Amino acid sequence: MSSTVRGANMATLTRNIGTTLEMIKIEHTLFALPFAFLGAVLAARGLPTLPQILWITLAMVGARSAAMAFNRIADKDYDARNPRTKMRAIPAGALSVGFVLVFTLFGAALFLFAAAMLNRLTLMLSPVALASIVLYSYTKRWTLLSHLVLGWCLAIAPTGAWVAVRGTIDSPVPLLLSLVVMLWTAGFDVLYACQDYDFDRREGLYSIPARFGIARSLWISRGLHAGAFAALVALYFITNLGLLTAIGVIATGALLVYQHTLVRADDLSRLNAAFFTTNAFVSIILLITFGGAVLLNI
Repeated sequence: MSSTVRGANMATLTRNIGTTLEMIKIEHTLFALPFAFLGAVLAARGLPTLPQILWITLAMVGARSAAMAFNRIADKDYDARNPRTKMRAIPAGALSVGFVLVFTLFGAALFLFAAAMLNRLTLMLSPVALASIVLYSYTKRWTLLSHLVLGWCLAIAPTGAWVAVRGTIDSPVPLLLSLVVMLWTAGFDVLYACQDYDFDRREGLYSIPARFGIARSLWISRGLHAGAFAALVALYFITNLGLLTAIGVIATGALLVYQHTLVRADDLSRLNAAFFTTNAFVSIILLITFGGAVLLNI
């Protein structure tokens, strides 16, 4: 093979990888990664070891990449018919299903390898995480609880990181943190699904907005976020880490309230601000405040 052909193939591969990373919104790993780090810091009662941080990071990146890429494959036909998503890479013809499938398998393999490098229990539980993310991609076909299933998928991160550090679940702390993540995620996913209200009803897909309408769905989202806040308050009392964590709880509550002021049943124009901006801050604030409190109390 000539150097020109090899160069062209490498350029194509690089472009396809870049397009795939853009398609799966790799930057949105920020939503879940701080929760994994927080679970690890709480488990270690301080800083985890550098190898633990490395393998937890790679596990998170691998799992999320596999989840998002598989979801794009599973939803490709729906995406092609949805005006909001028809320009995604697969329906637009920018990527082949075969390439994205290989990328999915690579992400899953990275996740499994990282889990194996952490400890035996993380490896034993890793198939549960992979099965969850595969299942989620099909839940909108048969249940409006798909939002909670997505929440479950992200909620695996903090408890998984706790197990990665300790090798066991020996405290309610990671479970409470996972409950916060699950309800928080489900709440903002209900908000996000409001923009597909008409499409979901037309296609016979299950979602809370499609079943209850946008106005009621906003209240359901608020209820889920109220539950997440209640779980966060319980986490504050159980961890008993002091003033810094109280600041984190208050700031998170304020962000959740602010998020819901941006969206009205008759005006979803600021949905992206509510979904992307405020949600990225929530996980980082909790990592800084709860994680910082742990380090200050060493």
